[in-house]
Parts: sequence; C-alpha cells; structure tokens
Amino acid sequence: VQLQASGGGLVQPGGSLRLSCAASGSIFSINVIGWYRQAPGKQRELVAVIASGGSTNYGDSVKGRFTISRDNAKNTVYLQMNSLKPEDTAVYYCNADIRPTMTSKVYRYWGQGTEVTVSS
Repeated sequence: VQLQASGGGLVQPGGSLRLSCAASGSIFSINVIGWYRQAPGKQRELVAVIASGGSTNYGDSVKGRFTISRDNAKNTVYLQMNSLKPEDTAVYYCNADIRPTMTSKVYRYWGQGTEVTVSS
C-alpha cells in the first residue's frame, strides 16, 4: 500500500491550496484517512481526518478554514485550504488506516509528505 500526496507549494497569505492523497495497492477498505503536519522544530499535529462514513475531525487551528473530503471510489482524500496563514507552513503528511484484505487487520500508513509554504 502506498499513499501519494500532491498539491503543496508556495502561496501568499490569504491564498488557497488543495492537497490530494491517493492510496494505491492492495486495499480492501480505508477506515480513517486524513492529514497531519509538521512545522520545523515542532511536533506533528492533526490537521483533519475523515472516517469512512464521512464524519470529520479538525485541528483547532484550521477549523473554519480547511475542508477535508474523500472520494471512496478513487481511494483519495482532499484537503481544501483557504485563508492560509504563515503559521500553516509545514510539511503535510497523508495518513490512513487501511485493511489490505478482507481478512487482515487494519494497518496505519503514512505518505511521503508535501511541503506547504505560506509567505509573501
């Protein structure tokens, strides 16, 4: 199983970016999938996650600005980031709890990260 993240880049404060993360490989089901981020010198923190049923959980610092969604047919999760601030600058990591086969247990996977820089 692989998680491929894309969509990061440089954006000015107040701007928007859309991140995508596609899961591929042996996938029977994806439970929770979402995003964490890590800024230089800081611990990794929750950005947003979405469960298979559609329920969401957001980090306090992004509530009202970021929106997470998923396309189950494409095994893909999206993160729409609006009103970006310099403090959103970080490497964003995709994370997913995946059951590879019908009879296997659930494993947690991490993507390689995509860098988001918010600066004028």
